[in-house]
Amino acid sequence: MTARIRRMQLSGPVLAAGMAALSLILPETAHSAGLSSPFPSWPGWQEILRVLTLQDYNTRVVVIGTTLLGMAAGLVGTFLLLRKRALLSDALSHATLPGIAIAFILMTLLGGDGKNLLGLIAGAAFFSVLGTASVILIQRYSRLKDDAALGIVLSSYFGLGIALLGIATRMEAGNAAGLTSFIYGKTASMLLMDALLIAGAALASALFCILFFKEFALICFDGEYAASQGWPVTRLDFLMMTLAVVVTVIGLQAVGLILVVALLIIPPSAARFWTHNLRHMLWISGAFGAVSGLVGSGMSALMANLPAGAVIVLTASMVFLVSMILGSARGLLKTGLERRRLQRKIARENLLRALYEWIESCSGDADAASCILEEVPIEAMLARRSWTSAELRGTLHRLAAEGLVRRESPETCALTPEGWTAARRVVRNHRLWEAYLITRADIAPGQVDWGADEIEHILDPEMIQTLEKMLPETPVDAVPESPHPIAPPQGAV
Repeated sequence: MTARIRRMQLSGPVLAAGMAALSLILPETAHSAGLSSPFPSWPGWQEILRVLTLQDYNTRVVVIGTTLLGMAAGLVGTFLLLRKRALLSDALSHATLPGIAIAFILMTLLGGDGKNLLGLIAGAAFFSVLGTASVILIQRYSRLKDDAALGIVLSSYFGLGIALLGIATRMEAGNAAGLTSFIYGKTASMLLMDALLIAGAALASALFCILFFKEFALICFDGEYAASQGWPVTRLDFLMMTLAVVVTVIGLQAVGLILVVALLIIPPSAARFWTHNLRHMLWISGAFGAVSGLVGSGMSALMANLPAGAVIVLTASMVFLVSMILGSARGLLKTGLERRRLQRKIARENLLRALYEWIESCSGDADAASCILEEVPIEAMLARRSWTSAELRGTLHRLAAEGLVRRESPETCALTPEGWTAARRVVRNHRLWEAYLITRADIAPGQVDWGADEIEHILDPEMIQTLEKMLPETPVDAVPESPHPIAPPQGAV
């Protein structure tokens, strides 16, 4: 009887949740069943649900097409970014405009449909390849820098395209209305054929990125080494640029030639903040591109006054901004915290070494029992390094919290047994590196202090063992003598 009551108590919330889900996913079915929406007071909630559940045919086509386009652009753009050809995609996209105009003029003069999509895409692809070849030729056979070559090709082809579009719009034989949409994109008018074309190109791009992952990675990071090993670098480079051309051309319908470069560059740039692994970066970039297309087109469907191409790019920009701040590999927040942690470690070890050297100058390297009784004036530490009083006292406070320093009075401090051990370790690492620089790098003893001061904080146990093997004359666990004079203590108590 008790178990039956418990089942009845549990069935209430479960039934309510199921009814709410039904009213969200299938509002028409829920209404016929007499169920009300869980959000009846939300303004425009029916429109939001219609977009989220892809009930409209046009919304389904646009969202699926832009999502697949974003995924393909993210995958291909990863290799363009690592190949240091981010701006090349900008020149490549602008070079498509004269191809579109010439294709329209030729098809119209031949009596065909001037706005045949396959013909326009073929013209755009041809001039995209031509523009890429122009950049490469200028870079190879002239003394101009890469940025100058890109600027020349981008502006020249774009100017030619604008001029040819002017000719096309004044032709009597054809209707050039809508050709300018290739500049800014026309996502909302995407047809099923366009979405299928984007889907096919996206799947082909993803397949090539997977099949040639090793080869693309090799030429991105060290093309000269790949060539020396017999890899066909030129052909692999051509394949990579072909994939970029394909993504650029199929993206003209969605975001236009001006903004398609953003889909190729922003997602991989955002993914770079999250990982150091190329394989992971590739898939994160594809996911960011897909999310940008999905969210951007969805927001545009909800707000008719916002052009979809611009919203997609703005969404990608927001993903980049969040990644730049919160990225787990190279984000500004993580980098800032690591830098602050390193600065505190450097200040900690510098102060420990300064305390040890002050005591060493006063008492020599005596036993720890006598040295830890030595009180050091804080003002003497200020004279040894370029600390401010606030920085020194803050570092002393942290050392005291770690149990490495004890404060006998506001103006003095002393090392604890644990602090003496830590200080000896820091000084030993510093002087091992100094000995290495003197014996192996042939640096004068009076010039090794600053060099060792920058390295000692990043020496790990494995590097210390290597230094000990390279310097067998250094006693184990002993602190070597300083190869240069240490400033005498001032203001001893």
